[in-house]
Amino acid sequence: MKATWKLADGREITLDVAAGTSLMEAATARGVPGIIGECGGSMSCATCHVVVDPAWSDRAGPPSAFEEDMLDITEAGRQPTSRLSCQIRMTAALDGIVLSVPEL
Repeated sequence: MKATWKLADGREITLDVAAGTSLMEAATARGVPGIIGECGGSMSCATCHVVVDPAWSDRAGPPSAFEEDMLDITEAGRQPTSRLSCQIRMTAALDGIVLSVPEL
């Protein structure tokens, strides 16, 4: 399954992501710029903030209440389809998902 991260400088990085892997884990393992994941996915740092392409936001699902709180403190400022990529796990329904990495 594939996921694409669009970077602020216009580059795009498309990676194969195994089912069940968080998009933060996939991005940090392959060095996607701007996805840090300092807390390792425990939802305590918001350094894996992404903006889900609107065409994919329904399939990615809404953020939890705690994730909403974390998104309110992101450095880049949240957008309507902002998510923490540690909270999005790859599934067949998300094959092809497109995410933007906000510029800090």
